[in-house]
Amino acid sequence: MTEPDAGVMSAFVARLDAGGGAFFAKGTPTTAPDAWTYRHEARVIKYVPMAPLPKWETNGGGWTFYGYSVVPGRHADFTLGSPDLGPVAEVLTLLSGTRWPAAVGKRPLRDRLAPFIPEGQGAALAGSALAHTDLGEGNILVDGGTARLVDWALSCPGPAWADAALWVPRLIAAGHQFREADALARLVPAYAKADPAALGTFARTIRAFWQHRAEEAPMPHRAVLLTAAVEWESCAA
Repeated sequence: MTEPDAGVMSAFVARLDAGGGAFFAKGTPTTAPDAWTYRHEARVIKYVPMAPLPKWETNGGGWTFYGYSVVPGRHADFTLGSPDLGPVAEVLTLLSGTRWPAAVGKRPLRDRLAPFIPEGQGAALAGSALAHTDLGEGNILVDGGTARLVDWALSCPGPAWADAALWVPRLIAAGHQFREADALARLVPAYAKADPAALGTFARTIRAFWQHRAEEAPMPHRAVLLTAAVEWESCAA
């Protein structure tokens, strides 16, 4: 058994090497308040391109465990000049063309962010694409010029451009200026074609979201993302 070195929020997570092969396993107490996120990920990941494949599910001792195929690679690097930026744009392009699976019920991104959307502008966030919504470097693995997204617990229906847009403040936090981050996001056609007014509304929404999170439970990474979101909001249309 090998424990991952970063990007872990699960109650239990490890790589398991057994006679039947290697698996990436996640586990949670079955009655934990966030156990639904594990169930949701196991359901939606079946429909996701370039993601770990679900292999098994088991219950015992008050815990539920999920096994996935092992995805090779290292965590993505978003910094200036990184060779990972192109592969990330490619996987976001692929994802933007994937519809949310009708078999998986989940409230859309617009509803999740409703408290932070400027009044009367919720229509800008409507969409039925499959959105990951948690694009930290630790949730993207790069191997041989190919990027894959992991950790789908926060996935939901959203605009086709949502993940590319959410990449912008992550890029700013990694040291890019807004114009550089925006240019990289525009490698994703859905973002390049998006209504500038909708992107502006989204930028204001995400800034309000991170401000709330930073005030509610201050953490260093939330402060960094808030600063990046403020810059994004000030530069977006």
